[in-house]
Amino acid sequence: METQLLEGQKAIELGAKLINSGDVVIFPTETVYGLGADAFNVEAVKKIYLAKGRPSDNPLIVHVSNKDQIRSLVSEISDNAQKLIDAFMPGPITIIMPKQDSIPKEVTGGLNTVGIRMPSHKVARDFIEACKCPIAAPSANVSTHISPTNSKDVYEDMKGRVPLIIEGGDCQVGIESTIVDMTSEVPTVLRPGGITPQMIADVLGTCETFKGEVLVAKAPGMKYKHYAPSCTMVVASTKEAMIKEYDAKQKEGFNPILIVRKSWQDNLDKRRFISVGDTDDEVMHYIFAKMHDAQKVSNYIICQDFGTEGKNASVMNRVNKAAAGVRV
Repeated sequence: METQLLEGQKAIELGAKLINSGDVVIFPTETVYGLGADAFNVEAVKKIYLAKGRPSDNPLIVHVSNKDQIRSLVSEISDNAQKLIDAFMPGPITIIMPKQDSIPKEVTGGLNTVGIRMPSHKVARDFIEACKCPIAAPSANVSTHISPTNSKDVYEDMKGRVPLIIEGGDCQVGIESTIVDMTSEVPTVLRPGGITPQMIADVLGTCETFKGEVLVAKAPGMKYKHYAPSCTMVVASTKEAMIKEYDAKQKEGFNPILIVRKSWQDNLDKRRFISVGDTDDEVMHYIFAKMHDAQKVSNYIICQDFGTEGKNASVMNRVNKAAAGVRV
Protein backbone atom coordinates (compact mmCIF):
# COMPACT_ATOMS: atom_id res chain seq x y z
CA MET A 1 0.00 0.00 0.00
CA GLU A 2 1.28 3.46 -0.88
CA THR A 3 1.09 5.97 1.97
CA GLN A 4 0.53 9.63 1.06
CA LEU A 5 1.66 12.46 3.35
CA LEU A 6 -0.42 15.56 2.59
CA GLU A 7 -1.35 18.81 4.31
CA GLY A 8 -4.04 21.46 4.14
CA GLN A 9 -7.60 21.32 2.90
CA LYS A 10 -6.76 18.79 0.20
CA ALA A 11 -5.56 16.35 2.85
CA ILE A 12 -8.66 16.87 5.01
CA GLU A 13 -11.01 16.32 2.06
CA LEU A 14 -9.19 13.17 0.96
CA GLY A 15 -9.08 11.94 4.56
CA ALA A 16 -12.84 12.39 4.95
CA LYS A 17 -13.43 10.53 1.68
CA LEU A 18 -11.28 7.62 2.88
CA ILE A 19 -13.02 7.50 6.26
CA ASN A 20 -16.47 7.52 4.65
CA SER A 21 -15.42 4.66 2.37
CA GLY A 22 -14.45 2.55 5.38
CA ASP A 23 -10.69 3.13 5.45
CA VAL A 24 -8.26 4.42 8.08
CA VAL A 25 -6.41 7.75 8.16
CA ILE A 26 -3.64 9.15 10.38
CA PHE A 27 -4.30 12.67 11.67
CA PRO A 28 -2.60 15.10 14.06
CA THR A 29 -3.81 16.08 17.51
CA GLU A 30 -2.28 18.25 20.23
CA THR A 31 -1.17 15.11 22.13
CA VAL A 32 0.13 12.57 19.58
CA TYR A 33 -0.84 11.58 16.03
CA GLY A 34 -3.90 9.31 15.87
CA LEU A 35 -4.92 6.42 13.62
CA GLY A 36 -8.60 6.96 12.93
CA ALA A 37 -11.66 5.21 11.52
CA ASP A 38 -15.42 5.79 11.59
CA ALA A 39 -16.40 4.83 15.15
CA PHE A 40 -19.69 3.32 13.91
CA ASN A 41 -18.10 1.16 11.18
CA VAL A 42 -17.03 -2.18 12.65
CA GLU A 43 -15.04 -3.29 9.60
CA ALA A 44 -13.18 0.03 9.50
CA VAL A 45 -12.39 -0.20 13.21
CA LYS A 46 -10.94 -3.68 12.65
CA LYS A 47 -8.50 -2.07 10.19
CA ILE A 48 -7.10 0.01 13.06
CA TYR A 49 -6.23 -3.11 15.03
CA LEU A 50 -4.78 -4.71 11.89
CA ALA A 51 -2.62 -1.69 10.98
CA LYS A 52 -1.25 -1.41 14.53
CA GLY A 53 -1.06 -5.10 15.42
CA ARG A 54 -3.07 -4.11 18.51
CA PRO A 55 -4.84 -6.55 20.90
CA SER A 56 -8.61 -6.39 20.32
CA ASP A 57 -9.44 -6.07 24.05
CA ASN A 58 -7.52 -2.78 24.24
CA PRO A 59 -10.23 -0.09 23.95
CA LEU A 60 -10.09 2.86 21.57
CA ILE A 61 -10.90 6.51 22.26
CA VAL A 62 -13.71 8.17 20.31
CA HIS A 63 -12.84 11.66 19.05
CA VAL A 64 -15.43 14.37 18.39
CA SER A 65 -15.24 17.79 16.78
CA ASN A 66 -17.77 19.53 19.06
CA LYS A 67 -19.44 19.03 22.43
CA ASP A 68 -22.88 18.45 20.92
CA GLN A 69 -21.66 15.12 19.50
CA ILE A 70 -20.97 13.72 22.95
CA ARG A 71 -24.62 13.12 23.92
CA SER A 72 -25.14 10.89 20.88
CA LEU A 73 -22.31 8.62 22.05
CA VAL A 74 -22.97 8.21 25.78
CA SER A 75 -26.05 7.14 27.72
CA GLU A 76 -25.37 9.45 30.65
CA ILE A 77 -23.34 12.55 31.42
CA SER A 78 -23.05 13.01 35.17
CA ASP A 79 -22.82 16.47 36.70
CA ASN A 80 -19.12 15.92 37.43
CA ALA A 81 -18.44 14.66 33.90
CA GLN A 82 -20.11 17.80 32.56
CA LYS A 83 -17.87 19.92 34.77
CA LEU A 84 -14.78 18.27 33.23
CA ILE A 85 -16.17 18.74 29.72
CA ASP A 86 -16.74 22.44 30.42
CA ALA A 87 -13.33 22.88 32.06
CA PHE A 88 -11.03 20.92 29.74
CA MET A 89 -12.66 20.28 26.37
CA PRO A 90 -11.36 20.86 23.81
CA GLY A 91 -8.03 19.66 25.20
CA PRO A 92 -5.84 16.71 26.18
CA ILE A 93 -8.41 14.81 28.27
CA THR A 94 -10.46 11.66 27.66
CA ILE A 95 -13.55 11.12 29.80
CA ILE A 96 -14.91 7.59 30.28
CA MET A 97 -18.71 7.44 30.45
CA PRO A 98 -21.44 4.82 29.89
CA LYS A 99 -21.77 4.20 26.14
CA GLN A 100 -24.74 4.24 23.81
CA ASP A 101 -25.62 0.92 22.17
CA SER A 102 -24.67 2.46 18.81
CA ILE A 103 -20.97 2.33 19.74
CA PRO A 104 -19.67 -1.11 18.63
CA LYS A 105 -18.01 -3.40 21.16
CA GLU A 106 -14.98 -3.48 18.83
CA VAL A 107 -14.37 0.16 19.81
CA THR A 108 -14.73 -0.35 23.56
CA GLY A 109 -12.95 -3.68 23.95
CA GLY A 110 -16.28 -5.27 24.83
CA LEU A 111 -16.96 -2.85 27.70
CA ASN A 112 -20.15 -0.87 28.35
CA THR A 113 -18.16 2.35 28.69
CA VAL A 114 -16.48 4.58 26.13
CA GLY A 115 -13.72 7.17 26.31
CA ILE A 116 -14.63 10.50 24.66
CA ARG A 117 -12.13 13.15 23.63
CA MET A 118 -12.36 16.48 21.81
CA PRO A 119 -8.92 17.53 20.50
CA SER A 120 -7.88 21.17 20.58
CA HIS A 121 -5.78 20.79 17.41
CA LYS A 122 -7.58 22.70 14.63
CA VAL A 123 -6.60 20.25 11.89
CA ALA A 124 -7.94 17.36 13.98
CA ARG A 125 -11.28 19.05 14.57
CA ASP A 126 -11.59 20.18 10.94
CA PHE A 127 -10.88 16.60 9.83
CA ILE A 128 -13.45 15.08 12.20
CA GLU A 129 -16.00 17.69 11.14
CA ALA A 130 -15.39 16.90 7.48
CA CYS A 131 -15.91 13.18 8.16
CA LYS A 132 -19.34 13.90 9.68
CA CYS A 133 -18.89 11.03 12.13
CA PRO A 134 -17.01 10.45 15.39
CA ILE A 135 -13.52 9.01 14.89
CA ALA A 136 -12.23 6.05 16.90
CA ALA A 137 -8.47 6.36 17.21
CA PRO A 138 -5.47 5.13 19.20
CA SER A 139 -1.96 6.55 18.71
CA ALA A 140 -0.64 6.14 15.17
CA ASN A 141 2.19 3.68 15.75
CA VAL A 142 2.79 -0.05 15.52
CA SER A 143 1.63 -1.59 18.81
CA THR A 144 4.22 -1.23 21.63
CA HIS A 145 6.35 1.23 19.58
CA ILE A 146 6.97 4.83 20.65
CA SER A 147 3.99 7.12 20.05
CA PRO A 148 4.60 9.68 17.27
CA THR A 149 4.49 13.44 17.77
CA ASN A 150 5.53 14.52 14.27
CA SER A 151 4.74 13.33 10.74
CA LYS A 152 8.31 12.12 10.10
CA ASP A 153 8.17 9.59 12.92
CA VAL A 154 4.62 8.58 11.91
CA TYR A 155 5.69 7.94 8.33
CA GLU A 156 8.74 5.90 9.29
CA ASP A 157 6.66 3.62 11.54
CA MET A 158 3.41 3.34 9.57
CA LYS A 159 4.28 3.70 5.87
CA GLY A 160 2.66 0.96 3.82
CA ARG A 161 0.05 0.32 6.54
CA VAL A 162 -2.30 3.26 5.86
CA PRO A 163 -3.32 5.21 2.72
CA LEU A 164 -2.96 8.73 4.15
CA ILE A 165 -1.15 10.75 6.83
CA ILE A 166 -2.49 14.27 7.35
CA GLU A 167 0.38 16.63 8.19
CA GLY A 168 -0.24 18.81 11.22
CA GLY A 169 3.18 19.81 12.49
CA ASP A 170 4.65 18.88 15.86
CA CYS A 171 2.17 17.91 18.58
CA GLN A 172 2.05 20.59 21.27
CA VAL A 173 1.53 18.42 24.38
CA GLY A 174 3.69 15.46 23.39
CA ILE A 175 2.14 12.52 25.26
CA GLU A 176 -1.31 10.93 25.09
CA SER A 177 -4.35 12.45 26.77
CA THR A 178 -5.23 12.08 30.42
CA ILE A 179 -7.93 9.41 30.80
CA VAL A 180 -10.33 9.87 33.71
CA ASP A 181 -13.00 7.32 34.60
CA MET A 182 -16.24 9.06 35.53
CA THR A 183 -18.16 5.81 36.02
CA SER A 184 -16.40 4.98 39.29
CA GLU A 185 -17.54 6.27 42.69
CA VAL A 186 -14.59 8.68 42.82
CA PRO A 187 -13.19 10.26 39.62
CA THR A 188 -10.15 8.13 38.82
CA VAL A 189 -7.26 8.86 36.47
CA LEU A 190 -6.47 5.67 34.55
CA ARG A 191 -3.73 7.20 32.41
CA PRO A 192 -1.98 10.45 33.37
CA GLY A 193 -1.33 13.15 30.80
CA GLY A 194 -1.21 16.91 30.36
CA ILE A 195 -4.24 17.38 32.61
CA THR A 196 -2.96 16.32 36.03
CA PRO A 197 -5.00 14.71 38.86
CA GLN A 198 -4.57 17.93 40.83
CA MET A 199 -6.10 19.97 38.00
CA ILE A 200 -9.08 17.60 37.97
CA ALA A 201 -9.39 17.76 41.76
CA ASP A 202 -9.37 21.56 41.56
CA VAL A 203 -12.55 21.31 39.44
CA LEU A 204 -14.33 18.40 41.14
CA GLY A 205 -12.99 18.60 44.69
CA THR A 206 -11.56 15.06 44.54
CA CYS A 207 -9.64 12.75 42.22
CA GLU A 208 -7.80 9.46 42.58
CA THR A 209 -5.10 7.79 40.48
CA PHE A 210 -5.52 4.12 39.61
CA LYS A 211 -2.82 1.99 41.26
CA GLY A 212 -4.32 -1.52 41.27
CA GLU A 213 -3.69 -4.63 39.18
CA VAL A 214 -5.13 -4.40 35.67
CA LEU A 215 -7.33 -7.40 34.85
CA VAL A 216 -9.62 -5.68 32.34
CA ALA A 217 -8.27 -2.53 30.68
CA LYS A 218 -10.85 0.27 30.81
CA ALA A 219 -8.48 2.56 28.94
CA PRO A 220 -5.57 2.39 26.48
CA GLY A 221 -2.09 2.04 27.93
CA MET A 222 -3.11 0.15 31.07
CA LYS A 223 -2.61 -3.53 30.30
CA TYR A 224 0.09 -4.01 27.69
CA LYS A 225 3.68 -3.01 26.99
CA HIS A 226 3.73 0.49 25.49
CA TYR A 227 5.94 3.28 24.22
CA ALA A 228 9.02 1.09 23.83
CA PRO A 229 12.03 1.99 21.65
CA SER A 230 13.60 -0.60 19.38
CA CYS A 231 16.57 -1.03 21.75
CA THR A 232 16.97 -1.50 25.51
CA MET A 233 16.03 1.49 27.66
CA VAL A 234 16.53 1.94 31.41
CA VAL A 235 15.75 4.69 33.91
CA ALA A 236 18.48 6.25 36.07
CA SER A 237 17.42 7.27 39.57
CA THR A 238 20.36 9.67 40.01
CA LYS A 239 22.88 11.42 37.81
CA GLU A 240 25.67 9.38 39.37
CA ALA A 241 23.87 6.12 38.55
CA MET A 242 23.33 7.35 34.99
CA ILE A 243 27.04 8.06 34.44
CA LYS A 244 28.06 4.75 36.03
CA GLU A 245 25.63 2.83 33.79
CA TYR A 246 26.76 4.70 30.68
CA ASP A 247 30.45 3.93 31.32
CA ALA A 248 29.75 0.29 32.16
CA LYS A 249 27.70 -0.29 29.02
CA GLN A 250 30.28 1.46 26.86
CA LYS A 251 32.96 -0.92 28.20
CA GLU A 252 30.67 -3.84 27.34
CA GLY A 253 30.62 -2.70 23.73
CA PHE A 254 27.26 -0.93 23.69
CA ASN A 255 26.69 2.47 22.09
CA PRO A 256 24.78 4.22 24.91
CA ILE A 257 23.04 7.58 24.89
CA LEU A 258 21.47 9.65 27.66
CA ILE A 259 18.11 11.44 27.67
CA VAL A 260 18.30 14.30 30.16
CA ARG A 261 16.79 17.56 31.26
CA LYS A 262 18.96 20.64 30.64
CA SER A 263 19.87 20.86 34.33
CA TRP A 264 21.57 17.42 34.12
CA GLN A 265 23.76 18.27 31.13
CA ASP A 266 26.68 19.71 33.09
CA ASN A 267 29.72 17.51 33.75
CA LEU A 268 28.72 14.74 31.36
CA ASP A 269 32.13 15.19 29.69
CA LYS A 270 32.11 13.50 26.28
CA ARG A 271 29.21 11.19 27.03
CA ARG A 272 26.51 11.44 24.37
CA PHE A 273 23.18 12.91 25.40
CA ILE A 274 19.91 14.22 23.99
CA SER A 275 18.21 17.10 25.77
CA VAL A 276 14.46 17.27 26.44
CA GLY A 277 14.56 20.92 27.42
CA ASP A 278 14.28 22.51 30.83
CA THR A 279 10.67 23.09 31.93
CA ASP A 280 8.14 20.38 32.74
CA ASP A 281 6.13 21.30 29.64
CA GLU A 282 9.23 21.01 27.47
CA VAL A 283 10.06 17.58 28.87
CA MET A 284 6.52 16.39 28.14
CA HIS A 285 6.57 17.93 24.67
CA TYR A 286 9.91 16.39 23.66
CA ILE A 287 10.07 13.01 25.44
CA PHE A 288 8.62 10.80 22.68
CA ALA A 289 10.35 12.69 19.87
CA LYS A 290 13.72 12.38 21.59
CA MET A 291 13.14 8.68 22.28
CA HIS A 292 12.58 8.28 18.54
CA ASP A 293 15.85 10.16 17.86
CA ALA A 294 17.77 8.12 20.44
CA GLN A 295 16.79 4.71 19.06
CA LYS A 296 18.10 5.72 15.63
CA VAL A 297 21.64 6.43 16.87
CA SER A 298 22.04 4.13 19.87
CA ASN A 299 21.46 0.57 21.05
CA TYR A 300 21.17 1.41 24.75
CA ILE A 301 19.16 4.35 26.11
CA ILE A 302 19.50 5.66 29.67
CA CYS A 303 16.77 8.13 30.63
CA GLN A 304 16.76 10.44 33.60
CA ASP A 305 14.04 9.98 36.23
CA PHE A 306 12.09 13.24 35.94
CA GLY A 307 10.26 12.85 39.26
CA THR A 308 6.74 12.21 40.49
CA GLU A 309 5.25 15.68 40.80
CA GLY A 310 2.63 17.13 38.44
CA LYS A 311 3.28 16.62 34.75
CA ASN A 312 6.53 14.81 35.52
CA ALA A 313 4.46 11.92 36.86
CA SER A 314 2.69 11.71 33.50
CA VAL A 315 6.01 11.66 31.66
CA MET A 316 7.40 8.97 33.94
CA ASN A 317 4.31 6.84 33.37
CA ARG A 318 5.42 6.61 29.73
CA VAL A 319 9.16 6.37 30.46
CA ASN A 320 8.77 3.58 33.00
CA LYS A 321 6.62 1.56 30.58
CA ALA A 322 9.17 2.15 27.81
CA ALA A 323 11.89 0.83 30.10
CA ALA A 324 9.72 -2.11 31.24
CA GLY A 325 10.27 -0.87 34.80
CA VAL A 326 14.05 -1.40 34.70
CA ARG A 327 15.96 1.11 36.83
CA VAL A 328 19.63 1.67 37.60
